[in-house]
Amino acid sequence: MSDVILVIGDKNISSWSMRPWLALRHAGIPFQEVSVKLRQEEKTRAAILPHSPSGLVPVVKVGGVTINESLGICEWAAERAPHAGLWPDDWRARAMARSAATEMHNGFPAVRRELSMDILGRHPGVERSPECEANIARILEVWTAARAAFGQDGPFLFGRWSVADAMYAPVVTRFITYDVPLPAVATAYVEAMLADPHLQEWIAGARAEVAGA
Repeated sequence: MSDVILVIGDKNISSWSMRPWLALRHAGIPFQEVSVKLRQEEKTRAAILPHSPSGLVPVVKVGGVTINESLGICEWAAERAPHAGLWPDDWRARAMARSAATEMHNGFPAVRRELSMDILGRHPGVERSPECEANIARILEVWTAARAAFGQDGPFLFGRWSVADAMYAPVVTRFITYDVPLPAVATAYVEAMLADPHLQEWIAGARAEVAGA
């Protein structure tokens, strides 16, 4: 049995949980998965607190240490499995990838608010505010710049799959859910992400959870 426990929320709606789950899968780090049903007010919080003092998911428990926050868990995974190359080898690409990942972690509030993650849902025609449109434009700018500068060796943002892709994976599903028009470069990236077997596994898990709810 693995010494790593990853506590996550519902796969259909928990964007923050998706990110480290994908990173651990790509890193080849075995883990025990504990799932907590979200959006049940005090019941949800009571289920999370034994695992996470912050009352939030995702969280990793390993070696007597609790690691929370998606990006923090991804950084830990990159250190635990350096052979997996969760950050680009080239220092310039690595710096740009970290910048892109951090921007996603801290930014794009209108996208989060107006295009909430619902992997299995389809909600075309949802009206988007100017702020949301500006967020989308910036995301596409980040993707285009990464692909142009460092995407020659593979289909992901920096060629090989990286933590940056983990951070933007929920956005990929949001763009599908809300039928956001995309330029050719972004469309190719979305298709590559959706073909990733680990993301496919997560989506299949979402489907199973919703069917069993």
